Amino acid sequence: MGEVVKRSYKYRFHPSPEQADQLNRTFGCVRVVYNRALDVRTRAWVVDRHRTTYVQTSAMLTEWKRTEELGFLNEVSSVPLQQTLRHLPGAFVAFWGKRARYPRFKSRKKSRASAEYTRSAFTWRDGQLTLAKMRSPLEIVWSRPLPEGAEPSTVTVSRDATGRWFVSLLVEDPTVTPLPRVDTAVGVDAGITSLVTLSTGEKVTNPRYERADRRKLAKAQRELSRKAKGSNNRAKARVRVARIHARIADRRRDLLHKLSTRLVRENQTVVIEDLSVRNMLGNHRLARAIADAAWSDLRGMLEYKAAWYGRTLIAVDRWYPSSKSCSACGQLNPAMPLSIRSWTCPGCRAEHDRDVNAAKNILAAGLAER
Repeated sequence: MGEVVKRSYKYRFHPSPEQADQLNRTFGCVRVVYNRALDVRTRAWVVDRHRTTYVQTSAMLTEWKRTEELGFLNEVSSVPLQQTLRHLPGAFVAFWGKRARYPRFKSRKKSRASAEYTRSAFTWRDGQLTLAKMRSPLEIVWSRPLPEGAEPSTVTVSRDATGRWFVSLLVEDPTVTPLPRVDTAVGVDAGITSLVTLSTGEKVTNPRYERADRRKLAKAQRELSRKAKGSNNRAKARVRVARIHARIADRRRDLLHKLSTRLVRENQTVVIEDLSVRNMLGNHRLARAIADAAWSDLRGMLEYKAAWYGRTLIAVDRWYPSSKSCSACGQLNPAMPLSIRSWTCPGCRAEHDRDVNAAKNILAAGLAER
């Protein structure tokens, strides 16, 4: 019997004015503490080549609370402040491991507003959640049920750019168990015209949500640019732009979840390319289309769902010539421009659709690595 999977369930909620005020102050305090701790760590490394630990920043937080300048930190729960200090070392570990950029300071206007509460900072009773420093429970919209008997271990509250409030509950989910084994495997070739092409020959259409709303988004952005900075009208225009972005992101995420779940449920092995999306975004002609396809998000979903359900995900080398090789005889063509969508192998005379052929080669390469 394997370990029970911990899974986050995210819901909308509608705070009262008092709750919204308390949470907004908490978000601000989290941002201040994070930025000060990041500044301390950066200075210590640049000047002394010294790495600052969580314990040291936690002691600094205690001192900051005693000062007149930062006395307002005492007005909110201390747990979200401690949690942001705990997360900062992870950001540096990702940087040292070359998996992420150097941690950046949080901006009041641009950064995600969120606060994390552990078990000591909230009360969960009879399906109602009450956070520290609050008198009443949150009014949560229960769009789907939690697993029976679930008890949240961590609660994350956030507010997006459109003003929507969300609460994410981390619980143990005993319903997530390995699926029955199947004998199928599939190769997945990511693209732009087709979001993905499978080795079975199926092509999943790319809805291009950003392009569909591009005219509406451009109009909203023009209206925003005309508003006076600091005015209420500019704030309203900013929200209108944010709502369009949120609509695009929500629809894209929904599609990717459905696609990744289907691929994992129907196949024992899923083989993808190890694409460097960050480098590909340097192509200014295709950057917008690549970002709209969100290949990195799809890979992330496939990774954790494969782990959940006992499937295997294989990533083949990004330099593998999947488009240039014939999936029938293996002959390698010297060049294959993007403009060529179908071709005939000069060796075996097999006719290929470019993307289907690439997906078949990706599958074969992945199975050969096992």
